[in-house]
Amino acid sequence: MAEKSKKTRMFAAIDVGSYEMSLKIFEISPKNGIRKVDSLKHRIALGNDSYFTRRISLKKMEEVFRILEEFRAVCRSYKVTAYKAYGTSALRETENTSMILGQIKSRTGIDVEVLSNSEQRFLDYKAIAAKGRMFDKVIEKGTAIIDIGGGSIQLSLFDKDSLVITQSLKLGVLRLNERIAEIRPRSTQLEDLLDEMIGGQLHTFHKMFLKEREIPNLIIMDEYLSPRFNKALPDSKDDTASAEQFLSFADGLLKKRDEETADLLEIPEENVGLLKMSVAVIKRVIRDFKAESVWAPGAELCDGIAYEYAEAKHLTKIAHDFEADILQGAAMISRRYQGSGRHAAAVEKAGIAIFDGMKSLHGMGPREKLLLRLASTLQDCGKYINMMNVGVCSYSIIENTEIIGISHRERMMVASIVKYIHEPFEYYREMTEHVDIDKESYLKIAKLTAILQLANALDKGKKEKIKKISATLVDGELKINIDSRQDFLFEQERFKNKALFFEEIYGIRPVIVRT
Repeated sequence: MAEKSKKTRMFAAIDVGSYEMSLKIFEISPKNGIRKVDSLKHRIALGNDSYFTRRISLKKMEEVFRILEEFRAVCRSYKVTAYKAYGTSALRETENTSMILGQIKSRTGIDVEVLSNSEQRFLDYKAIAAKGRMFDKVIEKGTAIIDIGGGSIQLSLFDKDSLVITQSLKLGVLRLNERIAEIRPRSTQLEDLLDEMIGGQLHTFHKMFLKEREIPNLIIMDEYLSPRFNKALPDSKDDTASAEQFLSFADGLLKKRDEETADLLEIPEENVGLLKMSVAVIKRVIRDFKAESVWAPGAELCDGIAYEYAEAKHLTKIAHDFEADILQGAAMISRRYQGSGRHAAAVEKAGIAIFDGMKSLHGMGPREKLLLRLASTLQDCGKYINMMNVGVCSYSIIENTEIIGISHRERMMVASIVKYIHEPFEYYREMTEHVDIDKESYLKIAKLTAILQLANALDKGKKEKIKKISATLVDGELKINIDSRQDFLFEQERFKNKALFFEEIYGIRPVIVRT
């Protein structure tokens, strides 16, 4: 056997899901990209416990330990050098998540991290985007991604290659299946009952976000139908079917007995209920969105985990600008709340200039720069609620609005930065009385707030007076070089007020230099 390149990595991705646990082994190299070597799945419906009792039974935890030990043995056999293990909504919704993760670590040696919903969906999205040209081709026109999980579904809308809306709805297949089991409808009542259960939330989504948008393409991501798409729809081509083909299949499937469906798709009969829930959701989305085609690429969370690892280690070419999608999502939130787009752009421009000009001092990197840009974009969204209380209202909006691609902790950091652009800054003891934040995150909030307070002051009159701006550290001062031919008296006065907090955080004086 030829010797593998030194840059070739054996990587394992583990998904502790709400319905099953998955392991995928990948060989990753710059030359050959990401290649799946092996995969294992074990059905264990953790969501049946956590969604309804907020706990996971001891019996199921013992099964989790056993499965992870098996996964670990497989990883050793493939000489895996790196792994990532993530838990999703079933672990996220338990009351004792930290204790569960501690038990897993002590019993199996595997570190499992719990993804926020937005992080999980972003990895799912990366798994689809990793399909390359097909993905790029599909999203050229209006496209919706429906990502169906056990606890919820995520609907994401693309318009002209850009992610414009993403929203989570509690229509996950495990939740729906449990409700159906409680109601016990006759087979002739099932379809109408599901339609009622699903329809209300989808109607609200349609009213708020679709309006006049045309969404001809639908991308499906689920663990129930997608892996069997070609078997379910034998006339499909390249995992793609017309809406008419899919609706015809769905109408027939929902009327079939479970044993018939199990035989047709060659799946265990116990899995049929969840598959039917998934099909019912997709059917309703196709009709509400007036979609014309359906693509089921067969992507899974483990694929997104591998893609993210390869991306971080520079082992693959990045096929899509994911950061642009995160920023575009924030811009859409700002527009929804009638934020000042041009002022936000001016604040972002000044904030980036200051951030870049003092990298050697603040020690922050690209991720913190992204948070700064998000805070710039959302810095006045709260005025939609109350113009006298912009900071607090902006905080509330950001706290309760999902931003795909960043964690819950990062979203709370952005919310805090935006709040303190407008409000007096709170010190650590005060802040932790009402926000669960660690010291490292607190210090980053303080640093980024100090930068954006200055940036906001430089366009306080919202007149966009600055043509060019740069910043340099010189002899213990931060010189902010500004090219502007307009009067700058108001902005200079506001800048002086904000400079005091900046000095407190960084220990240097910021100075405006007119060029």
